[in-house]
Formats: sequence, structure tokens, C-alpha cells
Amino acid sequence: MKYVAPSVTETAFNCAHCGVLTTQSWFSLNAASKDAEHPLPTLLKSGDIDLSSIKDAKERERIKLWAEKMVSGQPFKHKRANSTYVYFDLCNANISECFDCKRISIWVNDRLLYPHKGETLPANPDMSDDIRRDYDEASSILEYSPRGAAALIRLAIQKLCKELGQPGKNINDDIKALVAGGLDPRVQMALDAVRVIGNSAVHPGQLDLRDDRATAETLFRLLNLIVDKTISEPKHVEEVYGSLPASVLKAIAERDAKS
Repeated sequence: MKYVAPSVTETAFNCAHCGVLTTQSWFSLNAASKDAEHPLPTLLKSGDIDLSSIKDAKERERIKLWAEKMVSGQPFKHKRANSTYVYFDLCNANISECFDCKRISIWVNDRLLYPHKGETLPANPDMSDDIRRDYDEASSILEYSPRGAAALIRLAIQKLCKELGQPGKNINDDIKALVAGGLDPRVQMALDAVRVIGNSAVHPGQLDLRDDRATAETLFRLLNLIVDKTISEPKHVEEVYGSLPASVLKAIAERDAKS
């Protein structure tokens, strides 16, 4: 899968929201003063908006959707019915909008501020929710702490070993057991690489990850690879095999019973 990291130098990249590689539209920003009635930022909580007095159904639905987005705490686009005075342009800040999911991302200079998910490969969709949370958290801190990101990926590997049927208490023992069970040697190498590098992040040894973002970044690729080999590929094979006609599956079972 091709991956293009979000960047202010690109017109197409993998969206930080939906992960799709697609066109991005860029917008500059203008700043308008708050009006006298609402001089401070609008912060809503669920239930703050009373829609009972709004008779027009379309207007009521429009305000309801607006209120729900405000309560979510996420930035979004909102067209004003009446223009207001624009006092200045907001320079060195921009917004990109994803062609696929229509959500916006906020940039200051060349840095993505929202959503803050880091600039690593999107997680393999077959990752469990628990492991994906570690992956996303590691991605969010990679820029600030490669050591912390590496330690989280090591934790994710430990959880993955448990999902693969191992105790999940000692990664080295888990990998040894997986190898004895016929694990692909290339996957074993990837597991050991993540184990050693991640362990060095927690207990510094010969590797120093304090400023080594590139080394930490490789762990994200390796984790995706490991999930692909141990979960995605077997799942896809089982799906194809399971789609065979019942008569064919029966014939295969009878053949195997004779061997």
C-alpha cells in the first residue's frame, strides 16, 4: 500500500483522519473579531442548545448538526449567513480538506497540529482495538519522544503475542514458542527486532533512541508487517477457502482423511 505522509508541500497524501491517499484542498485563514454579544469563544456542552422554539424544521436540523459538532470539540467548517469585518489574515497557518472524508486538518507552518496522530503509516486494519490504541498513541508522541514511541510498540508486540496464543508475559519466550510452532523466519526476525529496540528504549543498552526517530519509525512498519503475516494473510486465505463449494470442501476433507 502506497503511503504519502501529510505535508504542506503536497496536494495529495494519506489523510490524517481517514487514512485514504487522495487529493487535499488547501485554504488560507482569515480572522474576524467576535461580536459584542459573544465576545469569548463559544464552548457548548450537551444539552446547552434548546431547539424547541425553532419552528422551521430545516433550520432546527441545521442548528442541531452545528451544535453536535461544537459539542464534539473538533474543528469544522461553518458558513456564516452574514459577512463580518475581517481584521487580518492569519499568516503561516493553513487548512487542508480531504476530498474523501471532507474533514479538515489544521497546520502552522509545516507542522500538522490537528489531528495530532503523528506521521507514521496508518495501522493495519486487522489490528485489534487494544493494539491499535498503543499504535496510535506511539504515533502521536513519535516527534517528541522516539524512545517512548518505541516502548509503546514493544508493548503492542507483547499484546500481539498473547493474541497469537502465547502467555504474553515474556516476549522472548513467546517468540521462541511461535518459532517452534512454525512461525515464518522473517516474521521472527521482525519480532526480535522490535523486542530488542523497544527493550532498549525502556532499559538503555547499546542502542540510544533519544534522538533516533528513524529507528523508531521502522518499528511501526515492522508491527504492520507482523500483523499482516500473522493475522491478515491467514484471514484472507481462510475467507477464500471458506468460499469454496461445500462439495469441494467435503472432497478435500475426505482426501486428507485418507492420507
